[in-house]
Amino acid sequence: MVQQRMNSTAGGVCITGIARRVFKKKERIVGHVHRTGIKKKEPSKIRQKQSVPLSVVHEGRLQELFHSCLDVFKGPGTVPAQYDVTTLCRILDNMTLEDVGLSRQISFFNTQNAVEEPPRVTTTTIYKCDNFSLSLFFLPATATIPLHNHPGMTVFSKLLVGSMHIKSYDWVDSVDESVPTSKLRPVSLKVDSVFTAPCDTSVLYPTTGGNIHSFTAITPCVVLDVLGPPYSKEDGRDCSFYKEYPYDSISNEAKPVEEGEEDMYSCLEEIKAPESSAMYFVEYFGPKVTE
Repeated sequence: MVQQRMNSTAGGVCITGIARRVFKKKERIVGHVHRTGIKKKEPSKIRQKQSVPLSVVHEGRLQELFHSCLDVFKGPGTVPAQYDVTTLCRILDNMTLEDVGLSRQISFFNTQNAVEEPPRVTTTTIYKCDNFSLSLFFLPATATIPLHNHPGMTVFSKLLVGSMHIKSYDWVDSVDESVPTSKLRPVSLKVDSVFTAPCDTSVLYPTTGGNIHSFTAITPCVVLDVLGPPYSKEDGRDCSFYKEYPYDSISNEAKPVEEGEEDMYSCLEEIKAPESSAMYFVEYFGPKVTE
C-alpha cells in the first residue's frame, strides 16, 4: 500500500498537514490501552469499569499470535501448511479490538467525525520482520482499498469491527508476477460479499484464495492483517493495482466459459497506484510483542 507518514504528535497519534482534516481537534483515531485504562485526552472522561487493566487481560492473544507467526512463516517462497493455517485462524478468530489496545469509544467509530472527502485509510504496523508482518487498517465508512495483489504472499485478514464489502479474484492463467504487464488478463471471481464482524478470518494464498482483492467499508472498520512474507520491492513483492473490465473485453483471446458463468470472470489491467491507495501512517501504541 502507498503510505503517507504523519510526523508530529498529537494525543498519542502522529498527525501533520493534510492529516489534521481527518480528525477533530483534541481527538484521535487510535485509542491505545495502558495499565491505567484507556488513555483519553481529558482525564475526567477515563472510565475504569474493570478491576484488571485491559492490556493485562488481552495482550496474551496478540503475543500468542506473534509466537505462532514466528513458527509458521519460514520466509519467501514458502506457504504455511494447512495445520498451521488452522492454528493462526483459531487465534485470529478469537481476537478483539482490546487485544490490540483499541476501544469502541475512540472517536474513529463516531461517523459524525467523518470530515474528509473522499475518506482515506489509516494504517499502523504492530510488528514487521523479513518473514511476516502484523498491521492494522482503519477504514472510515465508504473508504476503499482498491484492487491490489499479494505476490508470493499468504495473507490472513481478521475484521475486528464493522461491515465491509470484499471482492477478490485469482488469475485464470499463471505468469511471473514479478514482471509488470499492462495487458488485460482474465481472472476468476472468488469472493463478492459483505462481511460483518464478528466473522471468520479470511485467508488468501500466492495463487489461490482470492490473491487480488479490494475492500470497501460500509461502516467504520478495523482490519488486522498478517502478511507472510510482507511486501518488499527489493525482493520482487511490490504491490500492484488493477482496473477491472468485463470478461468479453478479450473475447478474441479468452477461453469460452459455460453459459450462465459469465459473471464469474472478469479482466484486469495493471495500473499506476490510484489516489485512493494512499494511506496515512500512524505509530502503534498498543500492547507490544516480545520475542
